[in-house]
Amino acid sequence: MSPERDVLPVIVGTDLNAYHMAASFHEAYGIRPHLIGKVQMGFTHYSTIIGATTFVDRLDDTEVFVPTLRDYAEQLDTDAELLLVGTNDHYVRLIVENSEALAEHYRFNYPNETLLNQLQVKDQFYPLAQQHGLQIPETHIHQVGQPLEAEISRYPVILKPGDGVQYYRHKFPGQEKVYRLYSYDDVAATIETIEASGYRGTVIIQDFIPGDDTFIWDSVLYLNSESRAEFVNFGQVVLQEHEASAIGNYTAIVSRFNREVMTQLKDFLEAVGYTGLANVDLKYDARDDAFKVLEVNVRQGRSSWYATAQGHNLAAALVEDVIYGRRSSECTFVDEEVLFTVVPTSILRRYVTEPAVHADVVRLIREKKVRNPLYYSGDRRAHPNSLLRLAWLTVRGMRYRKKYARATWRDQL
Repeated sequence: MSPERDVLPVIVGTDLNAYHMAASFHEAYGIRPHLIGKVQMGFTHYSTIIGATTFVDRLDDTEVFVPTLRDYAEQLDTDAELLLVGTNDHYVRLIVENSEALAEHYRFNYPNETLLNQLQVKDQFYPLAQQHGLQIPETHIHQVGQPLEAEISRYPVILKPGDGVQYYRHKFPGQEKVYRLYSYDDVAATIETIEASGYRGTVIIQDFIPGDDTFIWDSVLYLNSESRAEFVNFGQVVLQEHEASAIGNYTAIVSRFNREVMTQLKDFLEAVGYTGLANVDLKYDARDDAFKVLEVNVRQGRSSWYATAQGHNLAAALVEDVIYGRRSSECTFVDEEVLFTVVPTSILRRYVTEPAVHADVVRLIREKKVRNPLYYSGDRRAHPNSLLRLAWLTVRGMRYRKKYARATWRDQL
């Protein structure tokens, strides 16, 4: 459909998240968004649905980010409303922290800085979640630079930074997004390595909930500018990335429905005054039959496009609310069956070992309910880049087969 008013999305990033948001805008309105990023990536490089891409060194520095976006808006020869979308935690933080300076040129929908910190900084998030009745794993918060005094009741544990944005500003060999550790000595040694990098935030030490990838669950929600949830979905992870540096990035999800959990997440985000797209990570703990919240991402995730595949277009949610002021007073609890994947289905057939989930995967493949945003039909028209994109996707699929074949993370489950 055509937008009623000229809208130009400006997406910050060039990765898979940027691509599926671009595809959502194009599918809903025929719009070709503009991208601003640091590096060229295959996800968006050969796409025909991208209007323009601007590359900027040090875009993730505040002193570069704000002038770049302001100058970019001022140089555009358009009367369109500019809708700003971030694709990772740091870009979203920069948008929120500089919202007053950016609001002169852009429209966007994110929570305020106080709430951003409460959700994004883990040592603030877990107490907040518990206050609102959400279940979390056994959690210890350690301040890097202080003696380790956590009384850990059982191993293995997961160790991750309390402030991921600051953590990744201190690069070091062997740096991982999440560490799985099997003893107190392992925990102490890992913290010592992190401390040596210069990072001085907190680290979160959590009970490792047993179970393979299929014990991980996901939810996508949109809360409008009035903090009212408009939709919430629920999905079971089929596979995630199996390289240690990328654990937590989902490659396949099958949609599910659990009204109780979906309602808990909706009520929590409405209670704290959240606005915008949110992506919640959970893990099912069979030991006490409970879904435990791991984190709330203050943005859409790289796999959140499965909501669009279910008929709840992420881009349309933003445009209808932020640009047109059309907001629903009713929340839709999405119950549309779909298998989302960004890897070849042959990988799902081979590496999904849980019998019931494997059966669902095979059935959904047979019923042609598989959706992959990278093969968005609107990006297949006759164009020289279409062949280049197809070649890139083919090579990417081949590389993924090799990546899963040699991965070791899954062997530690």
